[in-house]
Amino acid sequence: MGGRGRLSAVVAAAVTVAALAGCSGSSGGPATASRGSGLHWGGCPAAEVAGAPDASKLRCSSLRVPLSYLRPSGRKISIVVSELPATAPASQRQGVLLVNPGGPGASGLGLAGEVASVLSPAVAADYAIVGFDTRGVGSSDPSLHCDPSFFSRPRPEYDPVNAQAEQVLINRAKAYAADCEKKFGWLLPYMTTQDNARDMDSIRAALGVQKINYLGYSYGTYLGQVYATMFPTRVRRMVLDSVVDPAGAWYQDNIAQDYAFQGRMDAFFAWTAAADSTFHLGSTSAQVQAAFARASAKLEAHPLAGPSGPLVGPDELSDTFLAGAYSNSFWPYMATALAAYLNGSGSDLVQLYQQVGVQGENEFAVYNAVECSDVDWPRSWTTWNTDMRKANVSAPYETWPNTWFNAACAFWPVKGPAQPMHIDGAGLPPILMLQGSLDPATPYQGALVARRLLPSARMVVVEGGGNHGQSLSSPANPCVLGYLNRYLGNGGLPAGTGTVSASCPALPAPAP
Repeated sequence: MGGRGRLSAVVAAAVTVAALAGCSGSSGGPATASRGSGLHWGGCPAAEVAGAPDASKLRCSSLRVPLSYLRPSGRKISIVVSELPATAPASQRQGVLLVNPGGPGASGLGLAGEVASVLSPAVAADYAIVGFDTRGVGSSDPSLHCDPSFFSRPRPEYDPVNAQAEQVLINRAKAYAADCEKKFGWLLPYMTTQDNARDMDSIRAALGVQKINYLGYSYGTYLGQVYATMFPTRVRRMVLDSVVDPAGAWYQDNIAQDYAFQGRMDAFFAWTAAADSTFHLGSTSAQVQAAFARASAKLEAHPLAGPSGPLVGPDELSDTFLAGAYSNSFWPYMATALAAYLNGSGSDLVQLYQQVGVQGENEFAVYNAVECSDVDWPRSWTTWNTDMRKANVSAPYETWPNTWFNAACAFWPVKGPAQPMHIDGAGLPPILMLQGSLDPATPYQGALVARRLLPSARMVVVEGGGNHGQSLSSPANPCVLGYLNRYLGNGGLPAGTGTVSASCPALPAPAP
């Protein structure tokens, strides 16, 4: 969730890593159904499911839902839903498993296939696994785009060197918020997590089921918490993987991320230093960090060119290497690309950027539309500046990049409530939580806050695990998947009843 949080990069990690080391979906478009009328299945948008396991078996439908649930007969918008049908005999099936990859703003259509691929075949067969593009995302209508060129034109460096440079970035954030209001002012008040939760319940109704099973990642864990608070009797089973602190939404959550991301980048620098005989970037973490800084300075002076002009500068370097904070499976490719670039070849870095560093403006627009509206952010830039300069002292890698990813919220046209929605877990069925102790995007301390608010939950902690999306880790963590399969298979839970019910060992770091 949050920040430049892109679980979409993690969901696609296995596909991306295979591409770096070395699919197509259904054709046609989804059929359309109205809320309450069932779903009319057709083909899926190929671009959104390409590369997903079992992409050819996915089917999609568009579902019309109210723009405002306070006016259910008023204006309608559409969300797109995907399904990987259950294959077990009818008597064994366990209903619908709704899945969400987070973001907010990530497409969820291909996630149904991803989830099926990590579950045991017997468990996956029991469920109709259903993904969806939340309102404004991807193939949903409308698809939210405030400034399609926002990431494609040259960008000012994230780390402002003086007040004038900072003002340029502030103005850029102001302009983005204004563009969103100008183009989609009618939609923005209805882009909250509570709206997404109501859309989930519309999907449930359209599928004709009384209860859903749910598996959410990252921001999807917050969406799950909100859905369970709003519709507690509609939940059968719920898995929250890499858990958002609901009390910190969203300003404090993003500051907490900055410190945790620094820890993951420090881990990458240390891993690279230990493999100095392979990468020759330095034998200490400080030396590798200095090599990264040299690369950033070199790219600022001379960005790597693409087909239509400058392509990779210091911002793009930061965006690309952030993927390694989400999944250490990228570390060998990051270190290889960094070493090659400092030795005169930028092709590996360009390829890595194109695979995992490119920012999607639709996802960015929806991210802002949701998080800026869920709760009111500080409106004084003095507050932001003071807090970010404090964090930057000990967390310089991500503080300023994360700041500018969220800065439009200081100027957002929709003013959210003063406090985040209170999560109420009373009366819910047992919930399974999966959490890495070193997760940077959803830090462990925040997951503990969510655990305390969900008394029926059992938490499995991956000790020393820094990857985001524990059940999607590549390679797979068999201990984590054991707990997941038991829970979804027969409702089995870890035996422990404390705040942490069970632990799994982290997978070893990748080989250089």
